[in-house]
Amino acid sequence: LTGAWLRSSPVPVRAIRGATTVERDDPALIIERTQELVLAMLAVNAMGQDAIVSAFFSATADLRSISPATAARRLGWTEVPLFGLAELEIDGALYRCIRALFHVEADLPRASVRHVFLHGAVALRPDLAASPSPVPGSPS
Repeated sequence: LTGAWLRSSPVPVRAIRGATTVERDDPALIIERTQELVLAMLAVNAMGQDAIVSAFFSATADLRSISPATAARRLGWTEVPLFGLAELEIDGALYRCIRALFHVEADLPRASVRHVFLHGAVALRPDLAASPSPVPGSPS
């Protein structure tokens, strides 16, 4: 790829971060909370699945029953590259935490991107954890 190709790219790529927590390592709960997070991240940024270039999901070591990326697949994300990661085990880190990072095509300033932190993950970035608007069809 050349610099000229990059400069002629019609839409900038932005990153959206998000995180949530679960009370226990339960596959159904992990799917529910991850889908809630994914839908909220898209809703607060007024975009659909077609804007997503790629999505990364991580989980803390105490979540082993299912990959959070499975939740996105179950929402029909068959054409979005998904990648699953294990969080580093850091002393004092938040337990039972699922994080997401989306690269999206979005013609908006970087400062306008809204990040989403739900449930216990609000503690990670209270400054960014404004409650998103309810997402129709998402779990409560």
